[in-house]
Order: sequence, then C-alpha cells, then structure tokens
Amino acid sequence: MQPTFLPTLSPAALSIAFVIALLLSLALRLWLATRQIRHVMAHREAVPAAFAATVPLAAHQKAADYTVARSRFGILNMAFGAAVLIAWTLLGGLDALNLALQDALLARFGAMAYQLGLLVAFTLIGALIELPWELYNTFRLEQRFGFNRTTLKLYVLDALKGALVGALIGLPIAALILWLMGAAGAAWWLWAWGAWVGFNLLIMVLYPTVIAPLFNKFEPLADAGLRERVEALMARCGFAAKGLFVMDRSRRSAHGNAYFTGIGAAKRVVFFDTLLARLNGPEVEAVLAHELGHFKHKHVLKRMLSLFALSLLAFGLLGWLSRQTGFYLAFSVQPNMAAPNDALALLLFMLVLPVFGFFFTPLSALISRKHEFQADAYACAQASGADLAAALLKLHEDNAGTLTPDPVYARFYYSHPPASERLAAILK
Repeated sequence: MQPTFLPTLSPAALSIAFVIALLLSLALRLWLATRQIRHVMAHREAVPAAFAATVPLAAHQKAADYTVARSRFGILNMAFGAAVLIAWTLLGGLDALNLALQDALLARFGAMAYQLGLLVAFTLIGALIELPWELYNTFRLEQRFGFNRTTLKLYVLDALKGALVGALIGLPIAALILWLMGAAGAAWWLWAWGAWVGFNLLIMVLYPTVIAPLFNKFEPLADAGLRERVEALMARCGFAAKGLFVMDRSRRSAHGNAYFTGIGAAKRVVFFDTLLARLNGPEVEAVLAHELGHFKHKHVLKRMLSLFALSLLAFGLLGWLSRQTGFYLAFSVQPNMAAPNDALALLLFMLVLPVFGFFFTPLSALISRKHEFQADAYACAQASGADLAAALLKLHEDNAGTLTPDPVYARFYYSHPPASERLAAILK
C-alpha cells in the first residue's frame, strides 16, 4: 500500500528545534559533569565528618577517583554519541542506509523483509560503533578500579547470546508492530501500544525463568539461617515469592546488589553472591526489607503503569509524525513513495525522542529518590535501621560511590538520594 502523508509539519522548524534541543542538552550535560568533577576533587582529601569513623580515607579517595574517571569518560562518550546522532540524521546516514537496503532487499524479498532488514542493519551498525567504548569501559575503566571480573571469552559469549535472544524476541514484536502500522489504519498506534504492553508483561514472566539463566547461574539460597531470617521477614511483610536465589555476579563484576524480578508465578528474590560475601545476616535482612518497601508502597507497579502511560503518548505521537513528510525531511531522510516508511519512522523516532526527553530527567530522578526514602523508612520499621545504614555504607564503599557529589548534579541525575541525606534520614 502506497503511503499517505499529511504535509503540515515544517521540516526547517523541526530541524531547528532538534538542533537547539541537542545543543542545550550537550551544554547542560557538560556543565553538570564538570561541576561534579570539580566538587568531588575538591573534597577528595578528607572524609566527610559524618563518615569519618566508618569510611577509610583510602576508600573515600578511590570513590572520588572512580567518579571522576567515569565522568570524564562520560563526557567523551557524550560528544561521540552526539556526532553519531548527527551523522545518522542531519548528515543523511539513515537515508543512505535506507536506500542501500531498498536496492538490495525490497524487490527481491518484499516490504516486510526490507523493513526488518533496515532495523537489523541499524542495530548492528550501532552496536559496532559502540563496541570500542564498551570494551574500554569494561576492560580498562572497570578493570582499573578492580570491578571487572569478566574475561574476553565470557564477554564475547554474552554478546553472542544477547544477540541471539534479541533476535528471537525482538524480531517477532518488531514484525508485529510493522504489520500493524501498515494494516490497522489510522489507529494503528493504539493496537501497537497494546501489543507492546503485552510483550513487556510476557518478558516479565520469561526473563527470570528463561532469559536470565542463559547468562548467569541461579542457585537456591543455601544458608539455612539466612533463609529462615529472610522468609520470616517476607512473612511479616506479606510478600510471597517463588524462590530465593543467589546469582553468580562475581563472574563478571565486583558490584553487589539484590532485587525482585518477575510477576505472578515467576516472582523471585535474587541476591548477588558479591552482596552475600560482604554483608552479615542482619544487614542482608535490612537490604531486603528496603526492597520489600518498594513492594509495599507499590513503587514497581506505579513505575510500570507510568511507563505504559508514557509509551501510549509516545505511540500516539509516532502515529502522527509517521504521516508527516516534514518529519522525514527534517532529518535528511527522503520518505519512500512506493514502499512503507514504518521502519524509517520507528528509527527516526528512537533517534530523536531522547534528545527532547532528556530535559525530563530531573523529574524522574526526583520521583525515584522519593521512593527510595519511603523504602528506607519501611525497612527501618521492619528491620534494623542501624543494620541498613551499615549495609549501605559497605555497598557504597564496595561500589565506589562518592560521598561528596555535587548537589546540583545529584538533584538532576541521582535516582537514589546521596549517602549523606539517606543515612541521616535512616538514623532519625
């Protein structure tokens, strides 16, 4: 079916808005990153008074150096990412890829194969472009500070398995959405949104039982004393899980954590082995009580519903933009006149939307920090606040989290409250 366009969007206006938003976001990110670097380095030589008795100076300085190194790496990666984004859009990279694949696939294999080929080619090229940065982050930056434990062989195996799982899961949902875009009429975006929601709910069931075990080993929690303590806590909190598992995180990283995953019959509690190696029983109980606080306050449900609501708006916006010739022309893409533009619209939307969405980061971070305070308060009521504070300090030290972030940077980005604010609230 030949595309129908609504020529009501000015390409020049959209291009200008995109460039302004991109430049503003880059300037803001650079300003925040340099503030963070200066603030952390200015406080590197002394542990804050509130932590002087519990945090060694060497650990504090390691956290400062790690934070600064990651920030500087982030600045370079940000500049590179902006250059790649401009190359894909304003400089015509996506248009060139589209034309090449049309010639190679459209007449021979049909419209769906051509569109899926465009999505796959874009994904593979993007992965190759990002590969040097990921390798440096894993094998140089994380290695330098003692966090990386993965080998090159394990990294390659993870990448191959990830690509296979991505293809098996991603191609069917992509094909379904592309088909709906072409066959469901003007309201295709509503049907596509429903399919996307169903897909995400399915993944929440499949991830803990099918997908995650492809990458990590999950063993039942063997420590009988700890298991009894954890089960008693969950019974007090009214939380039912289908199992307590330990994940072999130490094969890849020294970072520690615990989390809930899955829904319904697939719900389970997972502890990193690195976490259990560092914390004692009461501290593990306190950390789990914090996670149960998220469950008790329905934070996961609220975030999921918020995500679905925002995605509905995004699909609606995409439904309108995909029929605007100006949407394509604004980013140096010539829309197809005798072939579907659905894959082109999806890719352009995924490239452009984050530039504008970046400015909502502080709101998302603010809501997340509020949830963390609520979960901490719940943990203090169900377990020991002193044990929670001790556990957080250990995890902060093990993960090399800085105790002295720049306040403006923290307000903009941090999904968790800074340690000083969080511990002060716990100790109340």
